[in-house]
Amino acid sequence: MRYLLDTHTLLWFLQDDPQLPAKVGNEITNVENSCCVSIASLWEIAIKINLGKLTIKFPFVKFASYLADNDIEVLQIGFDHLIQVATLDLHHRNPFDSIIIAQGLVENLISSNAQKSAYSAIM
Repeated sequence: MRYLLDTHTLLWFLQDDPQLPAKVGNEITNVENSCCVSIASLWEIAIKINLGKLTIKFPFVKFASYLADNDIEVLQIGFDHLIQVATLDLHHRNPFDSIIIAQGLVENLISSNAQKSAYSAIM
């Protein structure tokens, strides 16, 4: 299976946060699965750290190596993802969630975020 990790799931996983459901953690670490994260999630994290709205257990500069160490691919934003954003029903107004949803749809990835349940039939 290929999974697209949302921002919270990524943070919980990399920081060994107990809020991460064990089942999700097992899917991420299962070598038969591949996981990726949107560059938008990393952008969101960087912004929140800069604004003082988020602290993490390690320096942000270490993110790239942590992702590589855990075989988590960074999914770049392509024009096809933006086209998908332009066609989404706006169940919310969060631009980070919109691009992550669009990437999941375009790349046919399964999202780990239950909040995106409005799109779960497609993802």
